[in-house]
Amino acid sequence: MRNFLKVFVLSFIFMTSSQAMADDPIYTSFLSDKAVSGYDVVAYFKQGVAVKGKQVHSLKYKDAVWLFSTAENKEVFLRNPEKYEPQYGGYCAYAVAKGSLASSDPEAWTIHDGKLYLNYDKDIQKEWESNMQNFIEKGDQNFPDLIQ
Repeated sequence: MRNFLKVFVLSFIFMTSSQAMADDPIYTSFLSDKAVSGYDVVAYFKQGVAVKGKQVHSLKYKDAVWLFSTAENKEVFLRNPEKYEPQYGGYCAYAVAKGSLASSDPEAWTIHDGKLYLNYDKDIQKEWESNMQNFIEKGDQNFPDLIQ
């Protein structure tokens, strides 16, 4: 009976969390409203590394809180947010290409053709990079339906 209860609870959590994600075009964790887990999206482009943002340099955009490591990066983002926000709302690019939503790790990232893509982890990132263009085409096709 305990195993059944565990399976039931885990199934319920998965189903409700998937539905919660589907309602949110920007991925934030269940316990936070921070986009990209609080990492500075401009830093990926300017510094080529994942950099944690600071609460003092934050703003609200698309119902999520975006953090930046510097006031300058915040201003750069404000001038052109579409350039810097991650594709697929920051959900795992590989999962979106496969037709589902999954969380992403800000340390598993790629910039391709001037766009930021995040993946679940570095192993998934390697898989995604092995056929990136195909996965991007599929992700671009799938994402609008996934967030409805």
